[in-house]
Order: sequence, then C-alpha cells, then structure tokens
Amino acid sequence: MSHTYTAPHAFSLRRSAAFACMLAGASVSSLAAAATLSVGPGKTYAKPCAAIARAAAGDTVEIAGGNTYAGDVCYVGVSNLTIRGINGRPRIDAAGANAGGKGIWVITGNNVTVDNVEMLNAKVPDQNGAALRLEGVNFTLRNSFIHDNENGILSGAIPASNIVIENTEFGHNGYGTGYTHNLYIGQVASLSFRFNYSHDANVGHNLKSRAAVNTIAYNRFSSTAPGVTGSTASGQPSYEINLPNAGTSYIIGNVIEQPAANQNPAMVSYGEEGAVNPGQDLYVINNTFLNDDSVRGTFVQVGSGVTVPVLLQNNIFGGTGTLSNQAAAIDRNNYRSVAPGFLDRASYDLHPSANALVINAGSIPGKSASGVALAPAFQYKHVAGSEARVNSGGIDIGAYEALSTTTPTPNWTACAVEGGICRVPGSVKVRYGAGTSYFYRNVKASVFCNNKVFGDPAPGVVKSCSYTALAR
Repeated sequence: MSHTYTAPHAFSLRRSAAFACMLAGASVSSLAAAATLSVGPGKTYAKPCAAIARAAAGDTVEIAGGNTYAGDVCYVGVSNLTIRGINGRPRIDAAGANAGGKGIWVITGNNVTVDNVEMLNAKVPDQNGAALRLEGVNFTLRNSFIHDNENGILSGAIPASNIVIENTEFGHNGYGTGYTHNLYIGQVASLSFRFNYSHDANVGHNLKSRAAVNTIAYNRFSSTAPGVTGSTASGQPSYEINLPNAGTSYIIGNVIEQPAANQNPAMVSYGEEGAVNPGQDLYVINNTFLNDDSVRGTFVQVGSGVTVPVLLQNNIFGGTGTLSNQAAAIDRNNYRSVAPGFLDRASYDLHPSANALVINAGSIPGKSASGVALAPAFQYKHVAGSEARVNSGGIDIGAYEALSTTTPTPNWTACAVEGGICRVPGSVKVRYGAGTSYFYRNVKASVFCNNKVFGDPAPGVVKSCSYTALAR
C-alpha cells in the first residue's frame, strides 16, 4: 500500500495561509459593516438620539449642522461610536428634558468620541445635570462648545478610563452652589486637557479633576468682567484649576487668569482634599498667571498632605498674590510683576513686550520624574486652538514666545562664586550658572549660591551668581 506523505511544515504553512485569509475576510466584513447614520432635516433620522439608538459598534453618527435639536436626550450605550457634527455645528438643547435624571447624553459605551457639537441647558431635579455624563471607559471630546449647563462634563469614578478633551470651549456651566462646574472629572486613570477655552464657571471651578494623571496644556482659563458681552454670560469661578487629590500633574503653557470678582482667591489648587492619588508631583511650567484681584490671591495652593515639592519654572506671575503656600516649592526662573508687559493685555495678546527678564530668560525644564518632557511645544490660540511655539534663541518665560527678538540686554553684577553667599540690594533677580546656561530666582537680601538652591544648569562646570534689577 502506498501512502502520500505531507510534510508537517508544509501543512502548517497551508493552514496558516488559510487562517490568515479567513481573518482578512473577517476584517473586511467588519469594516464593511461599519455604517454612517445621517441625522437632520431630510435625512434618515430626524434627531441624533434616534440614530444613536440604531447604531452598532464602530458606526458614525453624522449630525447636520446649522440646526437645533431640542429636547433630544438619551443614553449612548454603544461602544466605539463616533458622533460628529458636519457642515456646521449642530446645537443640542436639553430644553427641559433629561436622560435618566442625569443630563443630555449619558455615555455608558466605551471608547466613544464626540466631535463638533454645541450642548446647552442640561438641568435635572437634583441640580447636577450634565451636557455629557461619562460612565463608560475612555472618552474623547473635540471641537465643541459646552455652555450654560449645571455641569459641562461630569465623569464618574472609572479607574480604567482615559479622557481626552481638546479644542473645546466651556462657558458658564454650574448651578451656582459651588458643587457644579465647567468640568468635573472623577477618579479616572488620566485626563488630557489641551487647546481648550474654559471660562466663567458659575461659582464652581473652570476645571476640576481627580484623575491619577493630569496633562493640562496650552489652554486659556479666564472670565469676562461682569456685564461684558461674550460667548456666554460672565461668571465668578472658584479655582481656575482644581486637582483635589493630587496625582502626577502637568500644567504647561496655559493662560490662567483670575477675575477681580471670584469665589476663591486661589488660582490653582492641588491636593487640598487629601493627596490620595499615587503621584504627588506637580509641574507648573511656562504658564502666564494673571490675578485681577488686587487684594488677595494665591497662584498655586498646595494641600498639607503633599510631600513632594512643586516645581514652578518659567512662569509669569502677574498681579497681587502669594506665589505658593508650600514652603518647599521650587521657584525657578519665574517672573513676578504687578503689571507684566504684554503686547495687548486688554485683548489677551499675551506675547511679552521687550523685557530682558522674560525674553530668552527661561531655562530648559528637562523631564519629569517619570521621563515626560516638560518643555512647551505649542501655545494657545484663541478660540480653543493652538499654534507651534518657536523659540528664537532661548526659551521665553510665560505661555508665549515674543514676536520680536529685539530686547534690551540686562546688566548683571557678580555677587558670589559657587558655594558662597550672594548678598544683594533689596529685591532682585539672581542667576546661577556659567556661559549661556543659567537658572534664575527672585531674591531678597541674600541667597546661597549652589546647586541645592538653584539646581544645576551646567553639570561639571564651575558656576557663579550675579544679579540684576527685578522689575516689580
């Protein structure tokens, strides 16, 4: 009897090829199954929630812009769904309705993306209604306008969730009790909040987050003066940024303005409800702080349970106030002035005017303890946009690079060699380093000239201290 012998490896190759074809077919079938559901006048669905109810995982709901969809509230339970406005921005007005006593859209599906919508008037009986109530894992919001709700976004405690919010305006959200906010992010894994405009929270915070990791970069937090016309009514926020449970947090390249009429004199608050998150490291880098309250203010308030020194580097702190209540906070290359010079402060053009203590006076921030690069790469562009940040020589202090490279050269007076004591007349700015590598501090009377106080701007090189007049 003869037998046909099939080599094991040949059979294996044929089986693998067949399996690959089967997988490829399944992939094509899956892609083919993904649908786009059209919403609007004359479309398949008259209102968004009708399309959302019929959507399957991976589908896209496209909502025709230029229309108001009143009272259209629902749960969004499907995962991997994209909801986006097209041909303009659709307006989703709660108009007295709510989904489950929670808000306009209650997101229970995972990996949902909402893009280019306007949402307003979320109100519920317990006064905690949200335009977007987040109850699923992972969520992304882009290019939207969320305003005049009891909460703009309200997230539950979802430890595995990562939330991304970008290029979005939040305005005048909050019931007025101080317990509702423009955004309230619960105990999630991470929040990435970038290129946004959050303003005029109604008594609550412009941003509150309990996330374990917070990246808050290139945003504008501000308010209009009472009675001034804007995209929303004016408001009196409490904290501009509130991170009540600490967490590894990056506040980089933001404009953070406290209005004269406010509900709390602190602008950034960190760990004041207990530093229970795993990380306690806060990096406040290249921001422009403006305190319009001429009587009181704390720029960065730190809870007593935070044991890691906060890093404050390359920031402009404008107006009255205490830099930080944390005695151990690292004050590096910051510029303090009651009235810093900008190209047009009234119109929020915060590019610095010619000032040798700001232009090219910053220092490279390096990396965080976990290896994240801290140097700013963008700068905020109004409204809810961004542009590349381009350094012309050195890094400027504050949220913006100067438009002109022409700046006066400061006169530096040597005061000590490395290891000595630099004694100065009154309040001045002291630099420590060598060549073109320096770290800076605002100093009154005297300071030790060493790496422990300033950090090491030029490793392996003998350094010295010098001072120049500090503009106030």
